[in-house]
Amino acid sequence: MRALALLLLCALAACRFEPASERPPGVECDCADGRDVVDAPPEAKAPSTDTTRAVPPPAEETPPAAGADTRRVTPDEAGRTDPPIREAPTVSASGLAMPVAGIEPGDLVDTFEAARSEGRSHDAIDILAPRGTPVRAAVAGEIVRLFTSDRGGLTIYQLGADRRTVYYYAHLDSYAPGLKAGQRVRRGQFLGGVGDTGNAAPGNTHLHFAIWRTADPADFWDGTPVNPYPLLSRR
Repeated sequence: MRALALLLLCALAACRFEPASERPPGVECDCADGRDVVDAPPEAKAPSTDTTRAVPPPAEETPPAAGADTRRVTPDEAGRTDPPIREAPTVSASGLAMPVAGIEPGDLVDTFEAARSEGRSHDAIDILAPRGTPVRAAVAGEIVRLFTSDRGGLTIYQLGADRRTVYYYAHLDSYAPGLKAGQRVRRGQFLGGVGDTGNAAPGNTHLHFAIWRTADPADFWDGTPVNPYPLLSRR
């Protein structure tokens, strides 16, 4: 019996202290009972009896709002889109449709002359709304360019029916499926979703909406700025 006990002790010692470099590749030793555990089924774990809840990590600080932003959109607002708004867009006395669904003239703030970096003026208005809120064509016309820029992010250039007025939509989160340059759109048609692409402060989801008059439609990217605020707020 003593000899058998010594043999068992030697076998156990060999399992516990065998250098890992001398074991066959992929073979481990479960030192609890001396078993090789290659392809061994996992052991069932007893259900946890800990009734305490994990403490959630502290909320991340929201980034600072960009200069001249009209108000701050919280991360909760930015990450939530209200149910799709299917009613007809609000049309002002000037004939422009409100370019963001669910926004009324009284919701607008005139930021046309607000200062921007590098001595620039805004030359546009910001219409704040949750991410993904539908952006609509302010007028009937032609989509002349879809472009991604450092400042504007996902943008749309639309030429009005007069071929002299350009409507610019920036910081979009997405484009409408199938939207492309050269496409004719009707007033109120879905163009994309509100976002914070480009140089918008992260989470500060809004539509940067601008209008300008150009002498030549071939130079649609340049012209004399027109303030959209009185045109959209006129009842």
